[in-house]
Amino acid sequence: MRLQESMSLNEKLNILSDAAKYDVACTSSGTSRKNDGTGMGSCEQSGICHSFSADGRCISLLKILFTNECVYDCKYCINRRSNDVPRASFTPDEVCTLTMEFYRRNYIEGLFLSSGVFQSPDYTMELLCATLYKLRREHNFQGYIHVKTIPGASPELVQRLGFLADRMSVNLELPTAESLKLLAPHKTRKTILAPMRQVQNRMDENKKELAIYRSAPKFVPAGQSTQMIIGATPETDYQIINVAESLYQKFGLKRVFYSAFIHVNEDKNLPAKTDEGPPLLREHRLYQADWLLRYYHFEAKELLSEENPNFNVLLDPKCNWALKHLEEFPVEVNRASYEMLLRVPGLGYKSAVRIVKARKMGMLDFGDLKKMGVVLKRAMYFLTCNGRMMYPTKMDEDYITRNLLNTKEKLPEGIDGMTYRQISLFDDVRFGGGLA
Repeated sequence: MRLQESMSLNEKLNILSDAAKYDVACTSSGTSRKNDGTGMGSCEQSGICHSFSADGRCISLLKILFTNECVYDCKYCINRRSNDVPRASFTPDEVCTLTMEFYRRNYIEGLFLSSGVFQSPDYTMELLCATLYKLRREHNFQGYIHVKTIPGASPELVQRLGFLADRMSVNLELPTAESLKLLAPHKTRKTILAPMRQVQNRMDENKKELAIYRSAPKFVPAGQSTQMIIGATPETDYQIINVAESLYQKFGLKRVFYSAFIHVNEDKNLPAKTDEGPPLLREHRLYQADWLLRYYHFEAKELLSEENPNFNVLLDPKCNWALKHLEEFPVEVNRASYEMLLRVPGLGYKSAVRIVKARKMGMLDFGDLKKMGVVLKRAMYFLTCNGRMMYPTKMDEDYITRNLLNTKEKLPEGIDGMTYRQISLFDDVRFGGGLA
């Protein structure tokens, strides 16, 4: 195979940007590495994602595949070897040209680069390393770069890439080894987890080096992430959220992304195509639960169990937990611990911090809570201020559930006329409000 040079750069860009849209593990930088004054671009507090910021700015990444040629035949993938789709490949110089020209025009603030497996994992990683090296050393690009690690590539190549990128990720693909064997038989859990462990260990070593030598090169300063496809295989939400919790604890990941299965191939081992489309509500609930694991001190076993293995369709995981544990409520806002405040529906972690600080100055009432950003239409069933509830409330699960549903929580399309969007392929989505 040879890198295609007969196509125009614009034709390649159309094919390879479209081919990258199924990869959602594309996050904000999470790093504050500064421009040293000699190059182009900066990561400093850029919050890079394809979204609109509070002041209306659109901040984005150039998101492309290096190539959609692939030697693998994963049954869920549009770019699998057996599919008859238009194929294209960039050269390292072409990726550099696109990145620099888009950046100069202020279209992007960084690059997200993934790839199909071109000839072999090592050959593909060599091309990715060459591309990033040219960007960093020859073009002096100091903006954000997120690159996908190719499972099965040599540790030496993984390390080289880690010193050139801000964030690295390797897709877990599917929640269990059994599902991976069924739908992606060329990949194994071992080849996926090995680079994850290597990146984690090298990051830990690099932190120690930087503590001694501040000028030491940084290795993956924005951490690593991964992605799981949801709905292609029969795992329950309980299994999925336990896998995510294990990844956070054992590999120190920054993010686990959940991608609702999109039916792009026909195969007997894939779910039958339906009019319902991708399981977007399920993806949404998993992101909400993931937020609880990372920021609200919940454990997976508190949210679901083998007896109750899937999330509530009508209520977010935090509300559902509270309704199943009414013995913990109501909580007195002027005395409750920060950890307990985090478990109150309607309170986000920012509003919980504000409450802890403000009550040192005096007693708080519901008017104060509203000013702090507490969502009282949910919190009022679970809070007291100075021993009193906002309104007379019966601490009964059915009664509170009916009232919560009357607040018009976002439901799947077709239920109560409400709609919601799929997670943007570029978003580092924050569901703080949805989990509050």
